[in-house]
Amino acid sequence: MRKKRVAILISGRGSNMAALIEAARDPAYPAEIVGVLSNVAGAGGLERAARAGIATATLAQQTFAAKAEHEAAVTARLEAWGVEIVCLAGYMRLLSAAFVERWAGRLINIHPSLLPAFKGLDTHARALAAGAAEHGCTVHFVTAEMDGGPVIAQARIKVLGNDTPETLAARVLLEEHRLYPEALRLLAGDGAPYRPA
Repeated sequence: MRKKRVAILISGRGSNMAALIEAARDPAYPAEIVGVLSNVAGAGGLERAARAGIATATLAQQTFAAKAEHEAAVTARLEAWGVEIVCLAGYMRLLSAAFVERWAGRLINIHPSLLPAFKGLDTHARALAAGAAEHGCTVHFVTAEMDGGPVIAQARIKVLGNDTPETLAARVLLEEHRLYPEALRLLAGDGAPYRPA
């Protein structure tokens, strides 16, 4: 079996990145993590990836004159690694329509809500404020619409009466670490065809 070559884009500690790296250790897993790229110098996930023997790169957007230049450098690095699928894992930068189009059908993200509910930030506090009975996470294809691409997979949990944003976030994060590797398994195999919205 030829494994799909995957890169992970991060901005922080990389806990979802670590879950993907761990899943890819399985010889039967259909993807291999070939690189981790951060837009933030010193992001904690870079050290974790390097310890796992994975190539890393930092391309801080502040060092580029324009967003298009930054994204061109990111694409060049991904192409140099021979990347076929790009996973966003806490990558805190909106991507341009041109970048998204370049990687259409091969660019995925995990979001801490049951999309289409609670797009954007502060999802756990917003779910509680809305009185949601369920919350969870979604892996989706990335499109030009923020958090609006076709859903690959979701994981649901019940919202408890004593939940705070912090307790809800912790329980959802456990589901994220389970769901993201499964969604990547689908995409890297043949089970998650891209259907533009």
